[in-house]
Amino acid sequence: MARLFTAIVLHDVSLAWRRRGSILSCLLFFVIASSLFPLAIGPDPQQLRTLAPGILWVAALLASMLSLSRLFSQEHADGSLDQLLLSPHPLALLVLAKISAHWVTSGLPLMLLTPLLAQQYGLPVSSSLLLAASLLIGTPVLSLIGGVGAALTLGLRGGAVLLCILVLPLCVPVLIFGAGAGAAADAGLDVAPQLSLLGACLALSLFLCPIATAAGLRIAME
Repeated sequence: MARLFTAIVLHDVSLAWRRRGSILSCLLFFVIASSLFPLAIGPDPQQLRTLAPGILWVAALLASMLSLSRLFSQEHADGSLDQLLLSPHPLALLVLAKISAHWVTSGLPLMLLTPLLAQQYGLPVSSSLLLAASLLIGTPVLSLIGGVGAALTLGLRGGAVLLCILVLPLCVPVLIFGAGAGAAADAGLDVAPQLSLLGACLALSLFLCPIATAAGLRIAME
């Protein structure tokens, strides 16, 4: 099972790297969206520091949405999705591997860029690293929830818009806890409660979302 999981992740990551235009577009959107807010808000350093965690989290959430509609679309187009459904291995495990590959090519780069972009808002290095840590825990949840939406909207006309409508409300708790962790770090407060809540969201998503995504794929392919 571990070898199969690793093989799927490496295969999807290599395919994404060959079509790295989509990865670069997500990163470019994240950079541009994060950079526009300081220009619009103004030069007040205290206001920028206060708003930075929420802005960066919203930008990361929207950037991760850009590639979700393609999570299963290629397999659906070339027929390999049928092979996944007919595989003797648990479909939830195969789905989890594909979602993990999506996070490696979308959520992980966003997390790595966050400390650099946080300097536009005057955040201290320690606060920037804690904000990146919240994204490290929270962005996998975004990919897991997005996988459910991608399965439910697979093959539908206007599926990308419908995907955002379905997924964005479900991501609100993660957004609140993640931005709250960044705000608490900047204020010098204990971030353990927010990070613990993000960890609980991740654990719950790891248990429920692959099963729900597998069920959604079976429904979409019937």
